[in-house]
Amino acid sequence: MSPTIKVLLAEDQSMVREALAALLGLEDDIEVVAQVARGDEVLTAVREHGVDVALLDIEMPGCTGIEAAAQVHKVLPAVKLVVLTTFGRPGYLRSAMEAGADAFLVKDAPAAQLAAAVRKVLAGERVIDPTLAAAALAEGANPLTEREREVLRAAADGSTNAELAAALHLSQGTVRNYLSTAIQKLAVRNRAEAVRTAREKGWL
Repeated sequence: MSPTIKVLLAEDQSMVREALAALLGLEDDIEVVAQVARGDEVLTAVREHGVDVALLDIEMPGCTGIEAAAQVHKVLPAVKLVVLTTFGRPGYLRSAMEAGADAFLVKDAPAAQLAAAVRKVLAGERVIDPTLAAAALAEGANPLTEREREVLRAAADGSTNAELAAALHLSQGTVRNYLSTAIQKLAVRNRAEAVRTAREKGWL
């Protein structure tokens, strides 16, 4: 009999997390050994519980599942990483793969598919939702630089250029230039549309 696969579940919605744990717990060869509700708790839990595969939701408090994946991949590269998303945003897929993810699936995939993905990544395979893969190819790469993304993220709450400049330790002119360039690249009319478009594509 093959050894049990130790799995960590990182998901901030307790009902979803418990449902996933219950479904995976029905598999003979999979054991959910840890559950966390925050992205910044993932690395510690993976270390403490000797996890083989980490299932990470993208949108969590503390840090995103993609950021958590990057942390784990850097420190414990042998741990396999499965990123789960509610939103099929093509930019998320590219970011997840760059962070070291081994699989990228939508959260409402059948439990059997999720269990199969856990086994496949442990065997060295990559598992990507085919619809998301096609969308990511069609969308192309994220046109925004890291600085442009940083300024757009900070601008999402409606801060003025002066407030953004103070928060990001930049001049107001530099902030204005980053916002202007991002608006041009995204072919939108203003910063609010730029934030919305970038979010919808998973580019923030």
